[in-house]
Amino acid sequence: MKLTPTAQKFILHWGEMGTRWGINRTVAQVHALLFIAPKPLHAEEISETLAVARSNVSTSLRELQGWGIVKVTHVLGDRRDHFESMKDVWELFQVVIAERKRREIDPTLLVLRECVAEAEKPGNIDAHGKERLKELLNFFETMTGFYEQIRGVPASGLLKLAKAADRVKKLIGL
Repeated sequence: MKLTPTAQKFILHWGEMGTRWGINRTVAQVHALLFIAPKPLHAEEISETLAVARSNVSTSLRELQGWGIVKVTHVLGDRRDHFESMKDVWELFQVVIAERKRREIDPTLLVLRECVAEAEKPGNIDAHGKERLKELLNFFETMTGFYEQIRGVPASGLLKLAKAADRVKKLIGL
């Protein structure tokens, strides 16, 4: 697959952003390529297009499949597995947020709850530290609750919610 300058720019940038989000650069670049590709691609095609090792592409594809944002598909007359990215950006965003919550927020909540419970025992932490842990736990629980309330909202509703942000700010006096 021959990449246009714009496609190259997007793929390189997505890879850079991936590293800032804690995702391997090649994983992010493979995702970017599949996201803009007009058709499903097989691993060799991805490897050649991005000029990365086939083994690196395989590892990246497994990770993207684990996230649920890339799936295997088949092409008539070709025995190889082909891969395509989720195309709906709202659905993609929701899947990524849910996965990050599962991998990052949920374990943090568990540890914070344990720390707050342990802080209740005498001598485990000073009053200031105990109060800070409770504040942090309250923040995480509040934001997780907010996430749970909006996660089932369809894309059209989320778009309306995002567009209504200015009206909400005025409503609450900001």
